Amino acid sequence: MTGGLAIIGGGKIGEALLSGLIRRGGREGLVVCERSPERAAQLQERHGVPAVDLAEGAERARTLLIAVKPQDIGTLLTGLAAHVDPARHLVVSVAAGVPTTTIEAALPAGTPVVRVMPNTPALVDEGMSVLAAGAHAAESHLDDAEALLASVGRVRRVPEAQLDAVTALSGSGPAYFFYLVEAMIDAGILLGLPRALAADLIVQTALGAAVMLRDSGEHPVQLREAVTSPGGTTIAAIRELERHGVRAALIAAIEAAHARSVELGRESGEGPAGR
Repeated sequence: MTGGLAIIGGGKIGEALLSGLIRRGGREGLVVCERSPERAAQLQERHGVPAVDLAEGAERARTLLIAVKPQDIGTLLTGLAAHVDPARHLVVSVAAGVPTTTIEAALPAGTPVVRVMPNTPALVDEGMSVLAAGAHAAESHLDDAEALLASVGRVRRVPEAQLDAVTALSGSGPAYFFYLVEAMIDAGILLGLPRALAADLIVQTALGAAVMLRDSGEHPVQLREAVTSPGGTTIAAIRELERHGVRAALIAAIEAAHARSVELGRESGEGPAGR
């Protein structure tokens, strides 16, 4: 089945892509490779796709999507290399921080590799995925990878040098919003609201604000100023956010995530895949 897809790794992102592809186009041509027998059985039962080993996955699929943790990439590539045919296969990796050079070095010469940074809103078909081509990936390979990721959200393309910044911004980004929402819900409780009501207010407000940011075409500053009346409640809140350095803290947090993404890439290059 030369046009098929093997999802290698059955974690959250792997399962999100699997379920999104099934919703969009059905199960035909899809297989999953998962080293945990219990997890493999769970995915097979839940989604109705075959759970197979690496050899069978590579035989049945043209596109091999690697969705394992960065620390597991070396072991995975060592086992996968014998089954990859550069003339037939496209390897797409969503392993955070792992550069295409590391993957290419572990696979047969000339293997086309596309590196992807997705994020967890792919679970609800609202993901943000960013692609970068390896040394042997042509435009057609990028088109194939983009079609794959478009099943669970929006897709952009960048040079690989920008992917660590992308990881820090949109890859880790959902956690920043969850953290802020958690704090805002706690504030609502502090002010006397029931937790369920505070959560409902904040989640809907976050959703509405996100849609306005996406669809209005206005800069975030313009949207914020539209809510900020002279001498009103919002400007009092903004003053406190600035006084406590929230803007600077967010920038520093994203810089720290970027540094860690770079570090993960270096660590992956020191393992078996990078030798």
